Amino acid sequence: MKCALIVLFALVAVATVSAKQGYGPGEQDWGWVDVRTGAHMFYWLYYTTADVEHYTQRPLAIWLQGGPGASSTGYGNFEELGPLDLYGEYRNWTWVKDMNVLFIDNPVGSGFSYVDNILQLPTTNNGIAKDLVSFMKGFYKLHPEFEDVPLHIFCESYGGKMSPEFALELYYAVQRKELKSNLKSVALGDPWTSPIDSVLAWAPLLLNMGIVDDDGYENIMVAANKTAELVAEEKWTQATMQWSATQTVLLRESKGVDFYNIEKPTRGDAYTRMLLRKNNYLEQMYRTLVRFDIDENRDKMLDDLMRGPVTEALGIPSHVKWGSQSGSTFTRLMGDFMKPVIHVVNELLDNTDLQVSVYSGHLDLICATAGTVNWIEKMRWSYRDEYLKAPRLGVSVDRILEGYEKSAGNFSMIWVNRAGHMVPADNPAGMSYILKKLTNYG
Repeated sequence: MKCALIVLFALVAVATVSAKQGYGPGEQDWGWVDVRTGAHMFYWLYYTTADVEHYTQRPLAIWLQGGPGASSTGYGNFEELGPLDLYGEYRNWTWVKDMNVLFIDNPVGSGFSYVDNILQLPTTNNGIAKDLVSFMKGFYKLHPEFEDVPLHIFCESYGGKMSPEFALELYYAVQRKELKSNLKSVALGDPWTSPIDSVLAWAPLLLNMGIVDDDGYENIMVAANKTAELVAEEKWTQATMQWSATQTVLLRESKGVDFYNIEKPTRGDAYTRMLLRKNNYLEQMYRTLVRFDIDENRDKMLDDLMRGPVTEALGIPSHVKWGSQSGSTFTRLMGDFMKPVIHVVNELLDNTDLQVSVYSGHLDLICATAGTVNWIEKMRWSYRDEYLKAPRLGVSVDRILEGYEKSAGNFSMIWVNRAGHMVPADNPAGMSYILKKLTNYG
């Protein structure tokens, strides 16, 4: 018995060697994994602050931001679910209270991740997924104590394209015994899984909410249908450019509605006209998908935080500048941006035992809930008929209705009330239900 305790103590000691004091409360670890020659993927791990004997008693949640090119260690961490908010205040609903959280700047080129040569940035979703599997192999070598810990992948927006393929590739790699991982689930938050379904849902949502009139609806739909035609013809880069043109029409017709939460205050028509006068589709796409916030002051706050105090606290070398390759990351993926991955979600449901969930905030525009419902109905999987016939149940937290849920087989769809694109920040109570459903914590 004494010998066993000595061995256990030694294992715990090894497992906590890499824990460090970083930026903010609690023990952390961070660094890079070379996923390919010249491609360096950055991660920031927060060990749970839950009252447990050892952090491995709680699951590991991966968070992948969207974009492509947005930073998980920046936006997801400080704007949504990390222990501190953008102002340095403690976040009451941080996930770190209940589980270990791993923020990954993905694809390489996002946040603190970088490539030695811009041509090494990925150009396909499958390339992104394989880079992430390579990352996990390196991560588990650095942190073997997590190999048996339940792993749950969470994501947002363009993450809803990257995460299904990442989960599938990781599952197959585990089956081939290329690595050991206790992967349990993947949850797609307000996902860009089928881009054209999202785009076609914009005008109906705005019309039904009274944000545009019939003329505005028609103008947006004309542009959206042109995008759909290019998607049908598989002219992917042209479809991406037409997507941006549709976005321009929408901003004009709505007088500047916020893409991420239609109830959020914006600077309105005058500011929108100023943006549209720039007539720079690439800049507009980048600002919408990677910068997230129409408030340039808030963008600057995040830039200053990541390039100042965070860079200093984590000892980031001078040749790595947060976000410096994000624009190039987005540009390199323009030919893949509008491609759907419904078939990948189908394969996850039929060929794996993973739990797959989709959650969507009612107030989201860019990945509007109605579009998400439409692509889910397009899926062809073993429990499709059962899902379509399944009852839609209310989700209550502390006797407050936070949303609705529908499930069949290993799939669930969750509608979240009072939330836009960023569900963890907009409705933490609703998000806590999703966390508890998938991980048993939250």
